[in-house]
Amino acid sequence: MEPILPRLPADIWTVPYAGSRFPGAATVADQPGLTAGGNCQLFAYEVLRLFGLTRPPLRSSELWDDTETTVRVSAPQPLDLLLFNASASAYGAHVGVWAGDDAVLHLCAEVGHPTVWGVAEFEARERYRVLVGTKRVIESGAAGGLGGGKPS
Repeated sequence: MEPILPRLPADIWTVPYAGSRFPGAATVADQPGLTAGGNCQLFAYEVLRLFGLTRPPLRSSELWDDTETTVRVSAPQPLDLLLFNASASAYGAHVGVWAGDDAVLHLCAEVGHPTVWGVAEFEARERYRVLVGTKRVIESGAAGGLGGGKPS
């Protein structure tokens, strides 16, 4: 699959970080999408949705434990979800989207808007130094989307 960055809409880069807007939050139910911002998980899921992939509104540890709509994979492909944390625990892990070619698209409070880092940039930060793992969505939501993939 080709890298996703050139295929993203221009307004994706203006989404503000909003820690109170996470999957399942009342603020998200009242105002879906990213217009009012989001946390890393909400942002990642909305990016996947742009490519026809949907998944339940899971928090990091729930995502890591999920086996119904995602699988763990050893080698990331574009649109896979990467979880980073200060330890190997998925609880409270930061979520980004593999964009291809050592590029992880994510939204964090440190930057305040979407950005792209390589894996080494995560490892250089104490709070993101451990790559917990990679998840691939296996269930496609929108017809005509890119669809899910098989584990590698």
